[in-house]
Amino acid sequence: MILGVSGGIAAYKACELLRLFTESGHDVTVVPTAAALEFVGAPTWAALSGKPVAADVWTNVHEVPHVRLGRHAHLVVVAPATADLLAKAAHGMADDLLTNTLLTATCPVLFAPAMHTEMWMHAATTANVATLRGRGAIVIEPAVGRLTGPDTGKGRLPEPAEIFAVARRLLARRLLARPLARASGGPGSGADLAGRHVVVTAGGTREPLDPVRFLGNRSSGKQGYAFARTAVARGARVTLIAANVALPDPAGVDVVRVGTTAELREATLKSATEADVVVMAAAPADFRPSTYHDHKIKKREDGSAPTIELTVNPDISAEFGAQKRSGQLLVAFAAETNDGIANARAKLARKRADLIVLNDVGVDKAFGTDDNAATVLDSDGSVTEIGLRGKEDLADAVWDLVARRLAGGVRPPEND
Repeated sequence: MILGVSGGIAAYKACELLRLFTESGHDVTVVPTAAALEFVGAPTWAALSGKPVAADVWTNVHEVPHVRLGRHAHLVVVAPATADLLAKAAHGMADDLLTNTLLTATCPVLFAPAMHTEMWMHAATTANVATLRGRGAIVIEPAVGRLTGPDTGKGRLPEPAEIFAVARRLLARRLLARPLARASGGPGSGADLAGRHVVVTAGGTREPLDPVRFLGNRSSGKQGYAFARTAVARGARVTLIAANVALPDPAGVDVVRVGTTAELREATLKSATEADVVVMAAAPADFRPSTYHDHKIKKREDGSAPTIELTVNPDISAEFGAQKRSGQLLVAFAAETNDGIANARAKLARKRADLIVLNDVGVDKAFGTDDNAATVLDSDGSVTEIGLRGKEDLADAVWDLVARRLAGGVRPPEND
């Protein structure tokens, strides 16, 4: 694979990304720009990759590197991708080894932008990113945080581990076996959610009882985060609404943090207005205390337990399902301990969902684990069994069903 590095201060973070690739067994050739070498020198890249490093097309010219590298790569990752590099890539410029490699690449291409907020928001950059995405390249959204100097805003390079996670998904989906168009990421690039806005909810809501106690559940948010990560790798613009989740922000995702079911409802309905797909992977609390006590509830002197009166929370999936516009898709979830299929079918109808993902839950099952199994019920009556696998693999299997619906495709007869 190729790791392209362009000339931004975030180039130092690419060293950590390179280590993640090499330590997981990938053979990596680093192709920096001349400007990148002003931040991190060639000896560093050579030492970490175990390979010689060149930025121009004249080094080892007899091997024709400007053509060979792109043709033989399984994946090209550019991190950081500066505004200048994105502009050159969008307009097909080829004035150094990296831009030549991008023009000859016949594999998936992943750009991880990093720049000041004003540069990212500029109309020229917006147009260049749209052009690249239109060709099938994956251009992830930059993170929000500290930039060069005292500035803070959108434009920060996502954390290397999260960029690595997106790259891993591109490879895991076996996109490399598909013939690709010479313009980075044509047919078969795997960006089947490109141009789509998806909203994913994750985690478990908490309903405060008093200043120190709440009603909640075991949801860790791992499955929702898996849906977000895999959607990014398929080219989608992703809004992730996270309820009480202690996980790192996935690369390329806009994260909205909430606590209660009421906050989750407000954020979801607001974000879903223009969304193509809403995936309700969060576990909202079904009930909340009718009364919030502004002081810690004490034990009674006679040893008896206090009575807590509960009220029912709104059903966010059902509310959205009742108002979703034509063409919008709702993927709902059913976490069940018994009578799963019957309960899921009832929820599918009541929520007016297009798909419902049924999980068998309990202690050490689904909640908090790294793997999951599911049965997906479709509103057309079909059923897909997804055997036990990693949560990102499960999410990809569900996205396959969603992408087929968005494309108007016909469902294959066999189940996954």
